[in-house]
Amino acid sequence: MPEQVIHSQDTQAEGHTDFDRLFGRWNVRHRRLQKRLEGDTRWDEFAGTSETRPMLGGFGNVEDNLIEFPDGTYRAAAVRTFDPATGLWAIWWIDGRNPSVIDVPVRGSFKDGVGTFLCDDVFDGKPIKVRFIWSEITESAARWQQAFSADGGETWETNWDMRFSRAA
Repeated sequence: MPEQVIHSQDTQAEGHTDFDRLFGRWNVRHRRLQKRLEGDTRWDEFAGTSETRPMLGGFGNVEDNLIEFPDGTYRAAAVRTFDPATGLWAIWWIDGRNPSVIDVPVRGSFKDGVGTFLCDDVFDGKPIKVRFIWSEITESAARWQQAFSADGGETWETNWDMRFSRAA
């Protein structure tokens, strides 16, 4: 019996192609705050690469990363899935240094070309909110930022900034 296609042209909700321009290979410039939620203003800057490809018939994608931290290179992955019933994306982060743990997913959507994704998490034993922002996405560039809030979302500290440029 042939495999049944679950998602057809008729069921594709608006938003399922939001990450399509990220498909392919990228060079990445990272800026990461040295200490989070401590009022630190010192940043580490380092390089990396990323490759994103579709999965789940276009309703998801996986981003494979090589991150060249100052203290050593490692791999990580982001897995993104789109729920056509809600119009929301879920994004999970998997760190190659601890591959048996998958981070709490952030959930959100794009509006006017900016994707905002949020979740509740724990950092250093304290509850926080996490925010990912995807912006400035073109065929040749993109930007991702991560921020934490220790006060329920009243204020945010951006602690990681990634600038993507299309690899040759």
